[in-house]
Amino acid sequence: MGKVAVLGSLHMDVMVYAPDRPRKGETLRGSAWGLRYGGKGGNQAVQAAVHGAEVSMISRVGADDFGEKLLANLRASGVNTDAVLLDPTAGSGMSVAIVDETGDYGAVIVSGVNMQMDTTDIERAQPIIEGADVLVLQYEVPLITVAQAAQAAAQAGTKVILNAAPAYPPPDNLLPYVSILVVNEVEGEMLSGIPIADRQSAFRVAEHLAEQVPGVILTLGSEGAIITDSSGTTHLPAFSVQVVDTHGAGDAFVGALAAQLSAGVGLSAAVRYASAAAALKCAKVDVTPERMQALLAQQVT
Repeated sequence: MGKVAVLGSLHMDVMVYAPDRPRKGETLRGSAWGLRYGGKGGNQAVQAAVHGAEVSMISRVGADDFGEKLLANLRASGVNTDAVLLDPTAGSGMSVAIVDETGDYGAVIVSGVNMQMDTTDIERAQPIIEGADVLVLQYEVPLITVAQAAQAAAQAGTKVILNAAPAYPPPDNLLPYVSILVVNEVEGEMLSGIPIADRQSAFRVAEHLAEQVPGVILTLGSEGAIITDSSGTTHLPAFSVQVVDTHGAGDAFVGALAAQLSAGVGLSAAVRYASAAAALKCAKVDVTPERMQALLAQQVT
């Protein structure tokens, strides 16, 4: 079992289900709503634990009901919360996501105490970062804090996975410390300046980004993923499942990837495993070793 540290956001997600996402000024009648534990950081930490890693979360929650629930969920999922600060200066992070009848979604986040994170969070978590095999980062907390965490991890010899989401340009002092960059099509286009219209242009995006970091994973949804590292550029097809809801699939991918890499699995095999984990998330079925093995046995082309 490898050790994974995740520095990132914790949000309580309010999920709303409707036929479609409303246009500006439009009101739609929804069919259901519910609460989910979220934030890209929290999601990825839980998913890394689901897939067998020893996980520690580095974040903040507010002194409110959402904060209590977020901490309880992490602990129930087997995630260490010693480096999650209870911050009374603002509310816990939250989001509202509207899921349409195809399973696609759009969301709005209110970051709260997540945007209060700073150097003190990294100092508090320094032993955790130094003791981890992998540090996972995203962009839902201040980018200067993300960059500082990447530097601290790189100096300690900890592998850094950056999921560059939401799509923001990275600070200049971040990418030199990143081992593996994970982006989707929107993020890949933004970072590279190259539009993705087909498989060939997607390859160009991945190869362009690989000029800045040792490893790049460009996820393409139902079209699979492209991997670029020192051994070259390859395409891995997606697994076939009945899609119910794509919400959280990207975080399932990153969490499973981190768990595999922390255990010493090679990049290509780790991406294939992570793709299977994301597929199960889209199908909205629980992850079990049997389901993972069944998907991984598929001969996808």
